[in-house]
Amino acid sequence: MPTHDHPPRVVLVTGASSGIGEAAAHRVARRGDHLVLLARGRDALERVARDCDTLGAASTTVLPADISKDDAVEAAVAAVVAQHGWIDTVVGSAGVVAYGRVEDVPAEVFDQVVATNLLGSVNLARHVLPVMRARGAGNLVLVGSVIGHIAVPDMAAYVISKWGVRALVRQLQVDNRDCPGVRIEYVAPGGVDTPIYRQAATYGDAAGRPPFPVTSPERIAGRALDVADGRRSGGQVGLANEVIRFGFTALPWAYDRLVGPLFSVAAQDQTVEASPGPGNVLRSREEHNALRGGHGNALLAIGANVVELARRRVRETGVSRSSSGR
Repeated sequence: MPTHDHPPRVVLVTGASSGIGEAAAHRVARRGDHLVLLARGRDALERVARDCDTLGAASTTVLPADISKDDAVEAAVAAVVAQHGWIDTVVGSAGVVAYGRVEDVPAEVFDQVVATNLLGSVNLARHVLPVMRARGAGNLVLVGSVIGHIAVPDMAAYVISKWGVRALVRQLQVDNRDCPGVRIEYVAPGGVDTPIYRQAATYGDAAGRPPFPVTSPERIAGRALDVADGRRSGGQVGLANEVIRFGFTALPWAYDRLVGPLFSVAAQDQTVEASPGPGNVLRSREEHNALRGGHGNALLAIGANVVELARRRVRETGVSRSSSGR
Protein backbone atom coordinates (compact mmCIF):
# COMPACT_ATOMS: atom_id res chain seq x y z
CA MET A 1 0.00 0.00 0.00
CA PRO A 2 1.55 3.37 -1.01
CA THR A 3 2.64 5.55 1.89
CA HIS A 4 2.40 8.81 -0.05
CA ASP A 5 -0.31 10.74 -1.90
CA HIS A 6 1.49 11.24 -5.22
CA PRO A 7 1.95 8.86 -8.17
CA PRO A 8 4.51 6.10 -7.66
CA ARG A 9 8.07 7.25 -8.26
CA VAL A 10 10.72 5.41 -10.25
CA VAL A 11 13.63 4.46 -7.99
CA LEU A 12 16.84 2.75 -9.12
CA VAL A 13 18.95 1.03 -6.44
CA THR A 14 22.43 -0.30 -7.16
CA GLY A 15 23.99 -2.94 -4.97
CA ALA A 16 20.40 -4.06 -4.44
CA SER A 17 21.12 -7.74 -3.84
CA SER A 18 22.55 -7.32 -0.34
CA GLY A 19 23.03 -5.07 2.68
CA ILE A 20 22.19 -1.38 2.39
CA GLY A 21 20.93 -1.73 -1.17
CA GLU A 22 18.55 -4.52 -0.20
CA ALA A 23 17.31 -2.51 2.77
CA ALA A 24 16.71 0.51 0.50
CA ALA A 25 14.77 -1.69 -1.91
CA HIS A 26 12.54 -2.91 0.90
CA ARG A 27 11.79 0.64 2.04
CA VAL A 28 11.00 1.79 -1.50
CA ALA A 29 8.71 -1.20 -1.99
CA ARG A 30 6.80 -0.48 1.21
CA ARG A 31 5.94 3.01 0.04
CA GLY A 32 4.54 1.64 -3.23
CA ASP A 33 7.04 3.03 -5.75
CA HIS A 34 8.36 1.50 -8.97
CA LEU A 35 11.59 -0.25 -8.14
CA VAL A 36 14.56 -1.07 -10.34
CA LEU A 37 17.15 -3.41 -8.82
CA LEU A 38 20.71 -3.47 -10.16
CA ALA A 39 23.58 -5.72 -9.07
CA ARG A 40 25.80 -8.38 -10.63
CA GLY A 41 23.92 -11.53 -9.64
CA ARG A 42 20.50 -12.34 -11.08
CA ASP A 43 19.51 -14.99 -8.55
CA ALA A 44 20.11 -12.73 -5.55
CA LEU A 45 18.26 -9.88 -7.28
CA GLU A 46 15.30 -12.16 -8.00
CA ARG A 47 15.16 -13.05 -4.30
CA VAL A 48 15.04 -9.38 -3.34
CA ALA A 49 12.49 -8.67 -6.09
CA ARG A 50 10.12 -11.33 -4.73
CA ASP A 51 10.36 -9.77 -1.28
CA CYS A 52 9.71 -6.31 -2.71
CA ASP A 53 6.67 -7.50 -4.66
CA THR A 54 5.26 -8.88 -1.42
CA LEU A 55 6.02 -5.61 0.38
CA GLY A 56 3.95 -3.60 -2.10
CA ALA A 57 6.17 -2.24 -4.87
CA ALA A 58 4.21 -0.73 -7.77
CA SER A 59 6.50 -2.74 -10.05
CA THR A 60 9.85 -4.47 -9.69
CA THR A 61 12.45 -4.71 -12.44
CA VAL A 62 15.62 -6.79 -12.17
CA LEU A 63 18.67 -5.60 -14.12
CA PRO A 64 21.79 -7.74 -13.62
CA ALA A 65 24.77 -5.53 -14.43
CA ASP A 66 28.31 -4.84 -13.27
CA ILE A 67 28.35 -1.18 -12.33
CA SER A 68 32.07 -0.96 -13.06
CA LYS A 69 31.30 -1.56 -16.75
CA ASP A 70 30.16 1.66 -18.38
CA ASP A 71 28.35 -0.03 -21.26
CA ALA A 72 26.40 -2.20 -18.82
CA VAL A 73 25.28 0.86 -16.83
CA GLU A 74 24.37 2.70 -20.02
CA ALA A 75 22.21 -0.23 -21.15
CA ALA A 76 20.55 -0.52 -17.73
CA VAL A 77 19.64 3.17 -17.57
CA ALA A 78 18.33 3.05 -21.14
CA ALA A 79 16.14 0.08 -20.19
CA VAL A 80 14.68 1.98 -17.24
CA VAL A 81 13.90 5.03 -19.37
CA ALA A 82 12.35 2.84 -22.07
CA GLN A 83 10.10 1.21 -19.49
CA HIS A 84 9.15 4.17 -17.30
CA GLY A 85 10.11 7.29 -19.25
CA TRP A 86 12.15 8.85 -16.44
CA ILE A 87 14.00 8.19 -13.17
CA ASP A 88 13.06 10.03 -9.98
CA THR A 89 15.64 8.72 -7.52
CA VAL A 90 18.87 6.75 -7.67
CA VAL A 91 20.53 5.25 -4.60
CA GLY A 92 24.07 4.14 -5.41
CA SER A 93 25.12 1.61 -2.78
CA ALA A 94 27.13 -0.95 -4.75
CA GLY A 95 30.49 -1.61 -3.15
CA VAL A 96 33.24 -4.15 -2.45
CA VAL A 97 36.11 -4.23 0.05
CA ALA A 98 39.70 -5.45 0.04
CA TYR A 99 41.93 -5.81 3.11
CA GLY A 100 45.70 -5.64 2.76
CA ARG A 101 48.59 -3.28 2.20
CA VAL A 102 49.04 -1.76 -1.25
CA GLU A 103 51.91 -4.12 -2.06
CA ASP A 104 50.03 -7.21 -0.86
CA VAL A 105 46.72 -6.82 -2.71
CA PRO A 106 46.95 -8.18 -6.28
CA ALA A 107 46.67 -5.45 -8.90
CA GLU A 108 43.48 -6.82 -10.45
CA VAL A 109 41.77 -6.93 -7.04
CA PHE A 110 42.95 -3.46 -6.01
CA ASP A 111 41.90 -1.99 -9.34
CA GLN A 112 38.50 -3.67 -9.22
CA VAL A 113 37.70 -2.22 -5.78
CA VAL A 114 38.37 1.25 -7.19
CA ALA A 115 36.49 0.41 -10.40
CA THR A 116 33.40 -0.78 -8.55
CA ASN A 117 33.22 1.80 -5.79
CA LEU A 118 34.48 4.92 -7.54
CA LEU A 119 34.30 4.41 -11.29
CA GLY A 120 30.97 2.61 -10.86
CA SER A 121 29.64 5.76 -9.20
CA VAL A 122 31.02 7.80 -12.10
CA ASN A 123 29.33 5.49 -14.60
CA LEU A 124 26.05 5.82 -12.72
CA ALA A 125 26.23 9.62 -12.69
CA ARG A 126 27.30 9.75 -16.33
CA HIS A 127 24.10 8.07 -17.46
CA VAL A 128 21.41 9.01 -14.93
CA LEU A 129 22.15 12.73 -14.63
CA PRO A 130 21.37 13.52 -18.30
CA VAL A 131 17.99 11.80 -17.82
CA MET A 132 17.28 13.87 -14.73
CA ARG A 133 18.54 17.11 -16.24
CA ALA A 134 16.36 16.66 -19.33
CA ARG A 135 13.35 16.48 -17.03
CA GLY A 136 14.66 19.16 -14.67
CA ALA A 137 14.20 16.96 -11.62
CA GLY A 138 15.73 13.98 -9.88
CA ASN A 139 17.77 12.83 -6.90
CA LEU A 140 21.07 10.96 -6.90
CA VAL A 141 22.36 9.76 -3.53
CA LEU A 142 25.68 7.96 -3.31
CA VAL A 143 26.57 5.88 -0.26
CA GLY A 144 30.10 6.67 0.86
CA SER A 145 31.79 5.89 4.15
CA VAL A 146 33.49 7.56 7.09
CA ILE A 147 36.57 5.88 5.60
CA GLY A 148 36.23 8.35 2.76
CA HIS A 149 37.32 11.02 5.27
CA ILE A 150 40.17 9.25 7.08
CA ALA A 151 42.90 6.64 6.65
CA VAL A 152 42.92 3.20 8.29
CA PRO A 153 45.38 0.31 8.21
CA ASP A 154 45.29 -2.31 5.45
CA MET A 155 42.36 -0.86 3.47
CA ALA A 156 44.11 1.32 0.89
CA ALA A 157 41.91 0.36 -2.07
CA TYR A 158 38.69 1.01 -0.17
CA VAL A 159 39.98 4.24 1.38
CA ILE A 160 41.02 5.61 -2.01
CA SER A 161 37.73 4.64 -3.62
CA LYS A 162 35.60 6.24 -0.91
CA TRP A 163 37.64 9.46 -0.82
CA GLY A 164 37.00 9.53 -4.54
CA VAL A 165 33.25 9.08 -4.14
CA ARG A 166 33.14 12.05 -1.78
CA ALA A 167 35.10 14.16 -4.28
CA LEU A 168 32.81 13.03 -7.08
CA VAL A 169 29.70 14.18 -5.21
CA ARG A 170 31.15 17.65 -4.60
CA GLN A 171 32.18 17.93 -8.22
CA LEU A 172 28.74 16.89 -9.43
CA GLN A 173 27.11 19.40 -7.10
CA VAL A 174 29.20 22.18 -8.61
CA ASP A 175 28.63 21.02 -12.17
CA ASN A 176 24.86 20.82 -11.75
CA ARG A 177 24.16 24.09 -9.95
CA ASP A 178 22.48 25.32 -13.14
CA CYS A 179 19.72 22.72 -12.67
CA PRO A 180 18.41 23.18 -9.11
CA GLY A 181 15.75 20.50 -9.56
CA VAL A 182 18.48 17.86 -9.75
CA ARG A 183 19.97 17.06 -6.36
CA ILE A 184 23.20 15.14 -5.79
CA GLU A 185 23.79 14.05 -2.20
CA TYR A 186 25.99 11.77 -0.12
CA VAL A 187 25.67 9.75 3.06
CA ALA A 188 28.63 8.36 4.99
CA PRO A 189 27.96 5.47 7.38
CA GLY A 190 30.42 3.98 9.81
CA GLY A 191 30.18 0.29 10.70
CA VAL A 192 27.11 -1.42 9.26
CA ASP A 193 26.00 -5.02 9.83
CA THR A 194 26.11 -6.21 6.21
CA PRO A 195 27.82 -9.16 4.45
CA ILE A 196 30.40 -6.91 2.76
CA TYR A 197 33.05 -7.68 5.41
CA ARG A 198 32.69 -11.46 5.16
CA GLN A 199 32.79 -11.19 1.37
CA ALA A 200 35.83 -8.92 1.29
CA ALA A 201 39.06 -9.72 -0.48
CA THR A 202 41.59 -10.52 2.24
CA TYR A 203 45.37 -10.29 1.94
CA GLY A 204 46.19 -9.12 5.44
CA ASP A 205 46.72 -10.79 8.80
CA ALA A 206 43.12 -10.69 10.04
CA ALA A 207 39.57 -10.90 8.80
CA GLY A 208 37.47 -7.76 8.75
CA ARG A 209 34.31 -6.92 10.63
CA PRO A 210 32.22 -3.73 10.95
CA PRO A 211 33.88 -1.26 13.31
CA PHE A 212 32.19 -0.23 16.54
CA PRO A 213 29.60 1.22 16.83
CA VAL A 214 27.67 -0.95 14.37
CA THR A 215 24.37 0.18 12.91
CA SER A 216 21.78 -1.60 10.77
CA PRO A 217 21.52 -1.48 6.98
CA GLU A 218 17.91 -0.34 7.43
CA ARG A 219 19.04 2.80 9.24
CA ILE A 220 21.49 3.76 6.49
CA ALA A 221 18.97 2.98 3.76
CA GLY A 222 16.37 5.09 5.53
CA ARG A 223 18.80 7.98 5.85
CA ALA A 224 19.74 7.76 2.15
CA LEU A 225 16.10 7.85 1.05
CA ASP A 226 15.24 10.65 3.47
CA VAL A 227 18.14 12.62 2.00
CA ALA A 228 16.87 11.88 -1.51
CA ASP A 229 13.42 13.14 -0.55
CA GLY A 230 14.84 16.31 1.00
CA ARG A 231 13.69 15.45 4.52
CA ARG A 232 17.22 15.26 5.92
CA SER A 233 20.65 16.54 4.99
CA GLY A 234 23.43 14.30 3.72
CA GLY A 235 26.77 13.66 5.32
CA GLN A 236 27.87 11.59 8.30
CA VAL A 237 25.57 9.06 9.93
CA GLY A 238 26.32 8.85 13.64
CA LEU A 239 28.22 10.89 16.21
CA ALA A 240 31.10 8.40 16.26
CA ASN A 241 31.98 9.37 12.70
CA GLU A 242 32.38 12.99 13.74
CA VAL A 243 34.67 12.02 16.62
CA ILE A 244 36.86 9.90 14.33
CA ARG A 245 37.04 12.64 11.72
CA PHE A 246 37.98 15.21 14.35
CA GLY A 247 40.84 13.04 15.56
CA PHE A 248 42.12 12.47 12.04
CA THR A 249 41.99 16.17 11.15
CA ALA A 250 42.75 18.01 14.37
CA LEU A 251 44.99 15.51 16.19
CA PRO A 252 46.86 13.61 13.49
CA TRP A 253 49.78 12.78 15.79
CA ALA A 254 47.42 11.02 18.20
CA TYR A 255 45.24 9.52 15.49
CA ASP A 256 48.18 7.91 13.69
CA ARG A 257 49.44 6.31 16.90
CA LEU A 258 46.06 5.00 17.98
CA VAL A 259 44.40 3.94 14.75
CA GLY A 260 46.45 0.76 14.33
CA PRO A 261 45.80 -0.76 17.78
CA LEU A 262 42.18 0.40 17.81
CA PHE A 263 41.53 -0.90 14.30
CA SER A 264 42.85 -4.37 15.18
CA VAL A 265 40.49 -4.54 18.16
CA ALA A 266 37.38 -2.75 16.89
CA ALA A 267 37.37 -3.38 13.11
CA GLN A 268 38.90 -6.83 12.69
CA ASP A 269 38.07 -10.33 13.87
CA GLN A 270 41.17 -11.72 15.56
CA THR A 271 39.39 -14.91 16.64
CA VAL A 272 39.18 -16.45 13.15
CA GLU A 273 41.91 -17.33 10.72
CA ALA A 274 42.04 -15.00 7.73
CA SER A 275 41.55 -16.82 4.44
CA PRO A 276 43.51 -15.09 1.65
CA GLY A 277 41.60 -14.59 -1.57
CA PRO A 278 39.63 -12.15 -3.72
CA GLY A 279 36.27 -12.63 -1.97
CA ASN A 280 33.48 -11.20 -4.10
CA VAL A 281 35.59 -8.43 -5.63
CA LEU A 282 36.15 -10.08 -9.00
CA ARG A 283 32.85 -11.92 -9.23
CA SER A 284 29.57 -12.03 -7.37
CA ARG A 285 29.17 -14.71 -4.71
CA GLU A 286 25.40 -14.64 -4.57
CA GLU A 287 25.11 -17.45 -2.05
CA HIS A 288 26.60 -15.12 0.57
CA ASN A 289 24.35 -12.14 -0.17
CA ALA A 290 21.87 -11.18 2.52
CA LEU A 291 20.30 -8.20 4.22
CA ARG A 292 22.40 -8.54 7.39
CA GLY A 293 25.94 -9.70 7.98
CA GLY A 294 25.28 -11.59 11.21
CA HIS A 295 28.26 -10.05 12.99
CA GLY A 296 26.69 -10.15 16.44
CA ASN A 297 27.32 -7.83 19.35
CA ALA A 298 30.19 -5.46 18.60
CA LEU A 299 31.21 -5.00 22.24
CA LEU A 300 31.42 -8.76 22.77
CA ALA A 301 33.51 -9.02 19.62
CA ILE A 302 35.89 -6.34 20.91
CA GLY A 303 36.23 -8.24 24.18
CA ALA A 304 37.01 -11.47 22.32
CA ASN A 305 39.63 -9.64 20.25
CA VAL A 306 41.30 -8.22 23.36
CA VAL A 307 41.49 -11.69 24.91
CA GLU A 308 42.89 -13.24 21.74
CA LEU A 309 45.53 -10.55 21.28
CA ALA A 310 46.55 -10.92 24.93
CA ARG A 311 46.94 -14.67 24.47
CA ARG A 312 49.13 -14.12 21.42
CA ARG A 313 51.33 -11.70 23.34
CA VAL A 314 51.73 -14.21 26.15
CA ARG A 315 52.66 -16.94 23.68
CA GLU A 316 55.11 -14.68 21.86
CA THR A 317 56.69 -13.60 25.15
CA GLY A 318 57.05 -17.22 26.22
CA VAL A 319 58.68 -18.20 22.93
CA SER A 320 61.02 -15.20 23.15
CA ARG A 321 62.11 -16.09 26.70
CA SER A 322 62.59 -19.72 25.72
CA SER A 323 64.76 -18.75 22.78
CA SER A 324 66.87 -16.34 24.81
CA GLY A 325 67.51 -18.97 27.48
CA ARG A 326 69.05 -21.49 25.17
